[in-house]
Formats: sequence, structure tokens, C-alpha cells
Amino acid sequence: MFTGIVEELGEVTAVENLGDASRFRLRGPVVTEGARHGDSIAVNGVCLTVVEHEGDEFTADVMAETLKRSSLGALAVGSRVNLERPTAVGARLGGHIVQGHVDGTGEILARTPSEHWEIVKISLPANVSRYVVEKGSITVDGISLTVVEAASDHFTVSLIPTTLALTTLGVKQPGDPVNLEVDVIAKYVERLLAAGQEADR
Repeated sequence: MFTGIVEELGEVTAVENLGDASRFRLRGPVVTEGARHGDSIAVNGVCLTVVEHEGDEFTADVMAETLKRSSLGALAVGSRVNLERPTAVGARLGGHIVQGHVDGTGEILARTPSEHWEIVKISLPANVSRYVVEKGSITVDGISLTVVEAASDHFTVSLIPTTLALTTLGVKQPGDPVNLEVDVIAKYVERLLAAGQEADR
């Protein structure tokens, strides 16, 4: 489990096409400290497993299903990525509960800067829009954010200078894809309510 608090901006240093999968090598001095084979690291909000670790780099295999459902397939050598290690039991939950399981991808539609923050408008796939509510939580490229405005086909978030400086959302531009993960609690509630209504029939 993750919290959506990005620990560092990493970099893709190699991409190997394996046919039905890809192998990424990524640099991240913070998240690789003490890393071992089999550990999990979130890359732009996608939970990946460490295959190899050497120095400040690690490799991870990404299967075709993940490449299809996330924006990781658009990564290339030199791409910057948000990195986060799983939260430790008993640690502070700085963001919200994040699984690292992408629900869909959106696209940066617009950026509106102001003096101390920036509003970013992001498209919202139809299959996940019902889970997004004003002032609720959403994960964008692994970043725990609060929804400012929620519409049927888009939402907005307000980014403080720290988020702009320390994550990929500081440099992504209109047209760029982002990974989206909605609050898992909303999905469980929906499933339980549906099961209850079915039982009442």
C-alpha cells in the first residue's frame, strides 16, 4: 500500500522490449536505498516489483496488461517519473490509501497558473468518473491530490509549489497522459450496495 506522497523524481535509464512485456531500468537513489528483489515501488502510481537492484538503479518488468491500462508504455529513456516506496505499518498516512492499481488514464487538458498555485484540468474516463467527487481524493501519476471540481468528463486539481517542483505534474503539458487511481473505498461501497440491492430483490 502507498499513500500518494511522492518521495523523489526518478528517471528512466533503459527500456527493453520483451515482446509481450517491457523491462524498465530506473534511477532513484532514495527508493533504492535498502531495496531488495521482490520489493514494490510505485512508478507514476503503478505498483511495480523490483527484479534487480544495483547502486541507485532498479529494474522492473511491466506486462502487456499494465502497459495497455496505464501510461507507462509512453515512457522512454530520459523520462522523469514519480517514485514512492510502500508505506510502513505504523507510519503516518500523509495522503490517502493508494494501491498502485491504475483505474484508467487521463490527459492534461489545461494549466492555469496563479501567483502561488496552479489549477490543472484533467480528462476523466467515463468508467471512473462516478467515483470522483468534489473535495474527494484521487491519485494522479501516483500523487495523492484533492479534487477541486468534478464534472462528468474532467476534473481539476490545485497544485502547490512543492508539488510543482517535486513531481512530474510540474512539467507535464496539455496532451500528456497521466495515470488515475480513484479512492478504493468508493469502489467497495458501490459493490456492497449493489450486492445488497440484489439480495433485496
